[in-house]
Amino acid sequence: MPAQQKTIKLHPSWLNALAGEFEQDYMVALRAFLAERIASGANVFPRPAEWFNALDTTPLDQVKVVILGQDPYHGPDQAHGLCFSVKPPVPPPPSLVNIYKELNSDLGLKPPSHGCLTSWSEQGVLLLNSVLTVEQGQAGAHQGKGWERFTDAVIEAVNREREGVVFLLWGGYAQKKGQLVDPQRHCVLKAPHPSPLSAHRGFLGCRHFSKTNDYLKARGESPIRWELPVAVS
Repeated sequence: MPAQQKTIKLHPSWLNALAGEFEQDYMVALRAFLAERIASGANVFPRPAEWFNALDTTPLDQVKVVILGQDPYHGPDQAHGLCFSVKPPVPPPPSLVNIYKELNSDLGLKPPSHGCLTSWSEQGVLLLNSVLTVEQGQAGAHQGKGWERFTDAVIEAVNREREGVVFLLWGGYAQKKGQLVDPQRHCVLKAPHPSPLSAHRGFLGCRHFSKTNDYLKARGESPIRWELPVAVS
């Protein structure tokens, strides 16, 4: 186990909070499952070095906002470990297009041509999927294999170790997972999912981005710069 744990690319603040998870039976079984799928030739997304990208780019002691997703995108070259985010030159998927529409309506921000949200994660926005891997063309292929328990532990760590974090829970799945959050210690904002199937039911017009910054500023913290770079490499 110690030798395997050395290969885990994780910020020290997260390792301190989650170290015990990597020794649990469910995580041993999950690693074995992932190794078997990769050895069999399955196209697993994102690439292994990016499985913990959300945690690597947003250290626990810097988390100010949490956005919860469900599964990584399952198309080639899309997923890179941040929920709703895609790597250039992949165009923004439909849910992200609606997120950009709400940003424009709420804050007047012009949508960028790309879908990379790394600049948010670097400011303390934890872009966490519930399940951290998937297989090409098979949505939900790795659900129920252990990732959900691990990401529950991530949310519990934020709930326990941080104070005044804004949780943006979009859709029923995220809201159910958000039951791990103490609303007395954190700000919990709920809306329908930004998917084209549900965005018109209340995601569009929710003004979560300005509400997040209003809450952070009221706590004396710097707001999130939601405006994304015009272009990223």
